Amino acid sequence: MKKQTAERMEMVMVEPKVLLDGLGIPESPRWHEDRLWFCNWIAREVVAVDMDGKAEVMAVRDPDSHPMGYSIDWLPDGRLLVTGDKLRRQEPDGQLVLHADQHANEIVVDTHGNIYLNGADFDFAAGAPPEPGYIKLLTPDGRLREVAGDIAFPNGMVITADDRTLIISESFAGRLTAFDIDADGGLSNRRVFAEGLGPDGICLDAEGAVWVSTGGNSVVRVAAGGEILQRVELAADRAPFALMLGGPDRSTLFILTAEWRQSDSVTDNLTRINTGPRTGEILTLPVTVPGAGRP
Repeated sequence: MKKQTAERMEMVMVEPKVLLDGLGIPESPRWHEDRLWFCNWIAREVVAVDMDGKAEVMAVRDPDSHPMGYSIDWLPDGRLLVTGDKLRRQEPDGQLVLHADQHANEIVVDTHGNIYLNGADFDFAAGAPPEPGYIKLLTPDGRLREVAGDIAFPNGMVITADDRTLIISESFAGRLTAFDIDADGGLSNRRVFAEGLGPDGICLDAEGAVWVSTGGNSVVRVAAGGEILQRVELAADRAPFALMLGGPDRSTLFILTAEWRQSDSVTDNLTRINTGPRTGEILTLPVTVPGAGRP
């Protein structure tokens, strides 16, 4: 029997504020160097925005590349990494160069420089039948290996501050899954962190809880085991794609959203977003427990 997520929560009454709008699908948010960095899908841009809403384009992908499905993080030396059909890094002159010949959806880098990449080998946007996904590890010496498989559409990942646990969104299973991180960077002791959700991009706080989407128009803060601690309701036409805790003390929740009609198919929604008005927004909300871990 599927275990449902427990509900003993605090409703968040503060209304989220719009920090930035006019975006395609904002994804993969990271708090880095006092700004929120994110991928502006459709426009193929990596953008950084400060707390006053001043935005700057930090990298531009190949205009012939797929407009969606990429993520960012940084090497310990500060160079930006961008996923996609291959993993690329940004050099000091701004050029994006090949870092590894591996396509990926999401990325997270630990404090030792171990790069975790996830993906699945089917075209979700085109409506292809799903295939099991994976997590691969790229170590600082350039070795690449698979460290977890049978992931039901892998999405956002977080690593705890002690580099001992990795949590991943399994979007098609409605589940957050946790792994122990071994001394060599491998993953073991696979277990359910929480289920009965609709996880995409996630973030971790200092009490070990995860902010995650529900699959509808709300986001929740959930503890290990599935207890929902807080819930934030968004407008009925808002789909939350990713979340990040940032700000000067990492006590601001950034919610990345765009218009998404539940009655439409995924293909119809993506087509409308790609060709229609840019409805993507970044919302902000103060929270009491600050962010922790990576990204």
